[in-house]
Amino acid sequence: MKIAITGGIGTGKSYVCCILEKHGITVYDCDKAAKRLMANSAQIKKALTALVGEDAYDEHGLCKSVLATFILKSEGNANAVDNIVHPAVAEDFKESGLDWIESAIFFDSGFNKRVNVDYVICVTAPLEIRIQRIVKRDNITVEKAMEWINTQLPSEEVMRKSDFIIHNDGKSDINEQIEKIIDIIYSKFNPGFKLRQQNNVTDNSFYIRQTWIIQVNQQRKNGTYSGNPRREKEENASILERQGYKSR
Repeated sequence: MKIAITGGIGTGKSYVCCILEKHGITVYDCDKAAKRLMANSAQIKKALTALVGEDAYDEHGLCKSVLATFILKSEGNANAVDNIVHPAVAEDFKESGLDWIESAIFFDSGFNKRVNVDYVICVTAPLEIRIQRIVKRDNITVEKAMEWINTQLPSEEVMRKSDFIIHNDGKSDINEQIEKIIDIIYSKFNPGFKLRQQNNVTDNSFYIRQTWIIQVNQQRKNGTYSGNPRREKEENASILERQGYKSR
């Protein structure tokens, strides 16, 4: 079973991955892998130099500012860089033996077509919070932060394409959201992995809603979605209630 974590820049994906680490889940970091491969792969160095120019690398290695400027000039430039780096990252992930992968541009770049996953988790946060995080982390201007945000898919589109959503707005309990999602995912594939009983959970409606999202997304993927989400939700809730998991 393969699971992807995605979300725009500044949403807090790395923080979510750190929490997953505490649960014994190691997440493959696409960004770190891409940086490692761009620094060490002779094939990628040669291709990027031919694409970007001789100043793509200097005696210290990859010139990030040069590459960033090239990428921001046009969508075509960004796609050209992706077509060099992403196949190598996808192959590296497959060879890693890991089941979880984190990619900020999982859908944007078509990376979802390079690796097959069973579920996608989207981490989201309000725009103003994202800007604050980016400005503080990268020591850049608000305008530059917005420029980076605008190069990625709108959050609404990423959320629509995902199976789960984690709200990292500084108010919602991240740990609780992650634990519930883990419960749902692994109970689907491991009969011995049971959802927590109602008396141990303050709001089982979360389980109802998220399990329904999985069902609808799977139906959409295989072309059997009925187009009646309310009916699907009610039927799914009824099934879970018969199993002892009731919404409030």
